[in-house]
Amino acid sequence: MASEFKKKMFWRAVVAEFLAMSLFIFISIGSALGFSFPVVGNKTSTRSQDNVKVSLAFGLSIATMAQSVGHISGAHLNPAVTLGLLLSCQISILKAIMYIIAQCLGAVVATAILSGVTSSLPNNLLGLNSLSEGINAGQGLGIEIIATFQLVLCVLATTDRRRNDVSGSAPLAIGLSVALGHLLAIDYTGCGINPARSFGSALIANNFENHWIFWVGPIIGGASAALIYDFILAPRSSDLTDRMKVWTSGQVEEYDLEGDDMNSRVEMKPK
Repeated sequence: MASEFKKKMFWRAVVAEFLAMSLFIFISIGSALGFSFPVVGNKTSTRSQDNVKVSLAFGLSIATMAQSVGHISGAHLNPAVTLGLLLSCQISILKAIMYIIAQCLGAVVATAILSGVTSSLPNNLLGLNSLSEGINAGQGLGIEIIATFQLVLCVLATTDRRRNDVSGSAPLAIGLSVALGHLLAIDYTGCGINPARSFGSALIANNFENHWIFWVGPIIGGASAALIYDFILAPRSSDLTDRMKVWTSGQVEEYDLEGDDMNSRVEMKPK
C-alpha cells in the first residue's frame, strides 16, 4: 500500500474523483432545484418537478464526467460503485478509501456552493433524499438496493476488460443506467443510489432523518451486484492470492499517463 500511496497517478486519480464529483453534484442537484424557481410571465407560478429532466441531468452528467476522467480514475463518482469494484478486486483497499473520502468531500463542497446559489429559495433542502408519503423504511431500503444493484451491475459489465463485444460507449451506458435508477426511485426515495450524494445534502441541510437508508441500501445493492457478477454471471479465474495482491497493491495493468506508449488507445476502465 505504501508504494501505491507514493505514486503521482494515485493522487491524480483521487483529485479527479473530487473534481468530477463536485461538478456532477452541482449540475445534477442544481437541475432538481431549478423547478422551485417561479416562472415569471403574465403571472407567477411554481412548476412541478419534471422527473425526466432530473433523471436525464443525473445520467448525462455522470456520462460526461466518466468520459472526462474515466482514463484517470475510472470515474467511480459513487461509494457504492467503488465498493463494487473493490469486491471485484479491481482496486486496492487504500484507493477505495481515498476515493470514498474524495467523493464525499466533492459532494459536500458542491452542495455548499448550491446552497449559496439557491439561498433565496424557501424551505430549500438542497436535494435531500427522503421517503415519500406512504413509503416506510423497509420499502425505501428495497428501492435503493434494487436501483443501485442495476447500476453497479452495468458498471461491472460495461467495463469488464475480458469483453470484446461492447461496441458502444461505456460512459453513456452507465449514464443511462443512472438515469434509469432515477426514473424508478425519485417518486419513492428521491433516489439516492449514491451515499456521497445523499451525505452532501444531509450535511449541508443538517437533516439526517432516515439517512442510514441511503448508505445501507446502496452498499447492499453494490456488494450484491459485484458478488453475483464475479462468482455467478461471469466468474473470474483469479485465485485468492491474486485478489489479495490487488487489494494491497492495486492493479498491475493500469493506464499510466506518464508511460512510454502514449499512442495506445485510452479506454474507460476502473483503476
